[in-house]
Amino acid sequence: QVQLVESGGDLVQPGGSLRLSCATSPNIFTITYLGWYRQAPGKQRELVAVNTRSGVTRYADSVKGRFTISRDNANSTLYQEMNDLKPEDTAVYYCTELAHINSDWRPLGSWGQGTRVTVSS
Repeated sequence: QVQLVESGGDLVQPGGSLRLSCATSPNIFTITYLGWYRQAPGKQRELVAVNTRSGVTRYADSVKGRFTISRDNANSTLYQEMNDLKPEDTAVYYCTELAHINSDWRPLGSWGQGTRVTVSS
């Protein structure tokens, strides 16, 4: 079973940057598809970024050009670099293993505790 531990969330001003980390077990190289979700207060959880073992990435329109997802095999960690943060990016962010079914991305298995990002002046 894949275990995931998120970190890096913080309070940041609009326009600021953060880097989220997700430590994986077993080694991230064994996991084909990974993604970052977020859940804002009172809203459904949404997928914001996808990373495949082959290096393909996908982004939600709301974060395209501002967020960058990447993986570090040596440290078995998934990252999400977030720039030009906006108040609407405020949410709890989760990483999870994904399945790619009929051109759709779906979460697999368990969720970590998430890491909270608050964008406010």
